[in-house]
Amino acid sequence: MKRVAIVGYGNIGRFVLEALQEAPDFEIAGVVRRSTSGEKPLELTPYKVVTDIKELGKVDVAILATPTRSVEENAKTFLAMGINTVDSFDIHGSIWDLHESLGKVAKANNTVSIISAGWDPGSDSVIRTLLQAAAPKGLTWTNFGPGMSMGHSVVARSKKGVKNALSMTMPKGAGVHSRMVYVELEQGFTAQQVYDELKADDYFAHDELHVIPVDSVDNCRDMGHGVVLERKGVSGKTQNQRFKFEMSINNPALTAQVLVGAARATFKQQAGAYTLPEIPMMDLLFGEKEQLIKGLV
Repeated sequence: MKRVAIVGYGNIGRFVLEALQEAPDFEIAGVVRRSTSGEKPLELTPYKVVTDIKELGKVDVAILATPTRSVEENAKTFLAMGINTVDSFDIHGSIWDLHESLGKVAKANNTVSIISAGWDPGSDSVIRTLLQAAAPKGLTWTNFGPGMSMGHSVVARSKKGVKNALSMTMPKGAGVHSRMVYVELEQGFTAQQVYDELKADDYFAHDELHVIPVDSVDNCRDMGHGVVLERKGVSGKTQNQRFKFEMSINNPALTAQVLVGAARATFKQQAGAYTLPEIPMMDLLFGEKEQLIKGLV
């Protein structure tokens, strides 16, 4: 049984705990948080809650349930300690750079890092890869939502003048989206000021953006999300091959479940960094290979 640490305990961390509680091959070593001064959540009563992973004793893998922009620093620290890592890093344009950065550290310390292993990037990336294999020439459209983007919401909440924020992703079709950001403003700040700050951030720079002041973000919040993946392409010389994959999900719950599967898969890879499509999908599953093949193939 492998010992796993949950690093961070926000939306994703809570669902990682639940997923690990249902996993027969993991022991929860504890939870790493920035501070332990507040009241300990009731569901963490059976577990150690610390500020330094070294206080947990032997840890085989760390699941990074942290904001994306702290992933690289945390992962490098843990990989250098001999601890495998998994994360849900979600800045698509920076994934290759993270892959290269963590790959060097992982190989130097004989550890494994599986990056961007949420649902998008993550499980959706696997579907896109499969569809492209089925029709190598063609176009794929990823239509997110409508639903709450956790990463975008975290970034919006970090901006000056914002007390609280919720970023909703709204699909417009053909892979085009708009971002509807609902904000509680600090006194003296305007929606236009927040808009300007968000548009300067890579998270929001590429999509249509609307900033909408509200009295209460919590009254707008819903963890539901979804995606429709479509591809139209060519298999061999046969045209008009059409594919469609659709799901409606609880965003942090699915992210957490994929992270736990990726944590399992770290023990079956050679040292280095990997994205989800690079690893055999059965490595995410608990069970004997023979039974998995008989049941799935």
